[in-house]
Amino acid sequence: MKELQPINENVVLDITEDKQEQKTASGIVIPETAKERRNVAKVVAMANIENAEIQVGDYVLYKEYSGVESEFDDKKLLVIQYADILSKVVKTDSI
Repeated sequence: MKELQPINENVVLDITEDKQEQKTASGIVIPETAKERRNVAKVVAMANIENAEIQVGDYVLYKEYSGVESEFDDKKLLVIQYADILSKVVKTDSI
């Protein structure tokens, strides 16, 4: 089995998109080329980063146009610098 092990404070994010056809409220099909790239993804691997505020399994918001995209084991991955992660997505209870 192969796996990616990031180094030099890099983080690997899973950006595999749902292959379902997307439509507008009026029923117009949105082609792949017109879809906006999401910038929230799940952390699937991390280098050894001292005092990291995230961990594998967390969802994070990252800078747009950062990192290097790659396909590995039928998944679309993004390798980015830890510094390009803007925030961690957390669930909270509504008041």
